[in-house]
Amino acid sequence: MSWAAVLTGVFVPLAGVAVAAALAWRNGLLGWADVGLFLGMYVAVMLGTTVGFHRLFTHRSFETVKPVQFVLGVLGSMALQGPLLPWVGLHRIHHQHSDQDGDPHSPHAPGRRGFWGRFRAFWHAHIGWALPAETTDLERYAPDLLKSPMLRAVNALFPVWAALGMLIPAGIGYALGGWHGALTGFLWGGLARLFLGHHATWSVNSVCHLWGTRPYHSGDESRNNPVVGVLTMGEGWHNNHHAFPTSARHGLKWWQLDVSYYVIRLLATVGLAWNIKLPTARGLEVRRAAT
Repeated sequence: MSWAAVLTGVFVPLAGVAVAAALAWRNGLLGWADVGLFLGMYVAVMLGTTVGFHRLFTHRSFETVKPVQFVLGVLGSMALQGPLLPWVGLHRIHHQHSDQDGDPHSPHAPGRRGFWGRFRAFWHAHIGWALPAETTDLERYAPDLLKSPMLRAVNALFPVWAALGMLIPAGIGYALGGWHGALTGFLWGGLARLFLGHHATWSVNSVCHLWGTRPYHSGDESRNNPVVGVLTMGEGWHNNHHAFPTSARHGLKWWQLDVSYYVIRLLATVGLAWNIKLPTARGLEVRRAAT
């Protein structure tokens, strides 16, 4: 990924948040339509990333029908974190080398001491990893997905899905409030939603490898962080995930909110998901005893 693409992805949503906040301040009240577009787009796109890109396509933690695969692939692409196949490939590399040499976004780089050293390590884990010194063919780490013509098409049409992720809230805003509604819909349902979604997801790589609890032995520095858990629909229970990477459920305790898993269970209830993988009681006991 080029410097220009990464910096655009970082600073344009930030600018959008600033403009959206300024307009809301001037008008004295944030409209219900803007709140609805922000929350609706955030939840839909985040679930496309967590349920689709992560738990389904990367870890194969459950199976579902092709139409659901397509919808999840499109919604995940709207997060603007890259096309499906490279996203999956990069994440599989992360698990293969978690917090060791070869991990593309570990905050535990050797030799990073002192405040600035730790800050640079955090920045690398959060977003700096997207600026690699050399290009890696990430798609070869997803040979199972390459076999599907439909998923290859979802991957190839990434620019279309990315554009739709911005245009849909603008179009709904226009239908509800004319051109002013289109502008605020674009700002809140598009750029502001993108800003929060990016940093929430990146926090799984950075925050969840630095701060939180480690109830299970996972062989790395992954941690459970409840704040990230809520913001990312369950992805913040990261130590649980690294201990049991193929589990469709990340919030393994009843109080660990995991909206993504609830969606998977809902799909199963209506017959659209099956072969849902979960850790066994024995597996939980062994991992706990090893901490």
